[in-house]
Amino acid sequence: MLTVRAPATSANLGSGFDVFGVALERPADVVRLSKADRTTIDVTGAGSQFIPEDPEKNTVGAVAEALEAPAHIEIDKGVRPASGLGSSAASAAAAAVGLNELYDRGYTREELVPIAAKGEAVVSGDAHDDNVAPSIMGGFTIATASGVRQVDASIPLVACLPDIVVSTRDARRVVPENARVDQLVETVGNAATLTTGMHRDDPGLVGEGMHDTVVTPARAKLIDGYESVREAALDAGATGVTISGAGPTVIAACEDADQRAIASAMLDTFGDRGIDARAYQTRIGRGAKVF
Repeated sequence: MLTVRAPATSANLGSGFDVFGVALERPADVVRLSKADRTTIDVTGAGSQFIPEDPEKNTVGAVAEALEAPAHIEIDKGVRPASGLGSSAASAAAAAVGLNELYDRGYTREELVPIAAKGEAVVSGDAHDDNVAPSIMGGFTIATASGVRQVDASIPLVACLPDIVVSTRDARRVVPENARVDQLVETVGNAATLTTGMHRDDPGLVGEGMHDTVVTPARAKLIDGYESVREAALDAGATGVTISGAGPTVIAACEDADQRAIASAMLDTFGDRGIDARAYQTRIGRGAKVF
């Protein structure tokens, strides 16, 4: 038996739609795997009642099939589904890393990314690498058609998850099909700024580079109180604030000393609208770990 801890992730980071992603130190999924004649799945933990245990409908079942590695798989969910924190990606990443080792398939971490993405497709309908890549490889990742680039960054973050649901499919439906040239120019500049900040471990540049005028405003309408929470986080010291993945989690980059104040401000602002929320004071961390 192997046990794998795979971290939650935040994708897009504002200016890097479907490209950027980061691994978070917390929360995380813990997945236990043992060889079997056929794949079976048990799910416990956060939101487990909404996750199918049928291997054909679960992310890890698709990964096991892709690797030709049947197993009994126990998933302890630390990452709530429909949170914008890469819940399905964490399970898929853990399965890919664990089954690769359990069956000695010999894939590198980068080679496991498209395999884990097949599991993501079971949930979202499309195979995207922006969540599974950081969950497997850790740090800050840039996923493109030509592969994945990774940077070992360590930026403090606050991820505030309100008790509302935004489905990935709904979030994709509202993405604009067109953008003005000035918006594209601004987005490229912000993405470059964010990438530079990751290389320098500079929360100021990362926060500045999160700004986005194309996708984020459209998705913000799906999150009750987003603009107020964003302003509260910035007033409390955040260097940048945006939607994590498809939402509803709101993520803020910051300095270590400001994490507590930012978390409190975000929680209080959601609370003022009658919305319960949970804040994770976390940072960019490592990828899936095998025990």
